[in-house]
Amino acid sequence: MNTPDIHSLVPHSGAMSLLGRFISADEENLTAEVRIGPDTMFLADGAVGAWVGVEYMAQAVAAHAGYAATQRGEPVRVGFLLGTRRYACAVPAFALGSVLTIHVHRALQGENGLGAFDCRIEDGATGRELATATITVFQPENVEEFLQRSSE
Repeated sequence: MNTPDIHSLVPHSGAMSLLGRFISADEENLTAEVRIGPDTMFLADGAVGAWVGVEYMAQAVAAHAGYAATQRGEPVRVGFLLGTRRYACAVPAFALGSVLTIHVHRALQGENGLGAFDCRIEDGATGRELATATITVFQPENVEEFLQRSSE
C-alpha cells in the first residue's frame, strides 16, 4: 500500500494543516502523528495548549474522510466540525519535542452526512492516553450549495 501524504487528505493548507504524518487507516479508523517542533502552530512558552487537541482530532477525522474519498476515486471534500463532547485531557499542554499519535474511530455515519468519531491522543513514545473526545461532524454532498442555502 502506498502511504498517502496526510496533507493531501485534509482540505486545510499552509500553517493550518496541523497533522504531520499519516500512519494507517481503514474503513472505520485512522491514525496520524503530530510532532511538536519549534515551528508548530500555536506553540507558546515551549508548549501547545491542550485545547489544540480538539483541532488535531478534527483534522484526523477530516483525514479519514479524505482517505475514504480517495479510496473511492473521489476528490477530498470540505466538512464541518459541529461539536465536541467530553473532551478530557490529562495534561495542560503538549510539550515541545512531544510526538502525539491521534486515533479516530467512526462510531456513527448517517447517509445525510452527519458523523460521530471517538478520538484519542496518545503520547507517541509511551502510549499513554493524553486526551479523549467524541467529535461530531457534517459533510454535505455539495458544500457550495449548502453554504448558499445557509446564507439565504
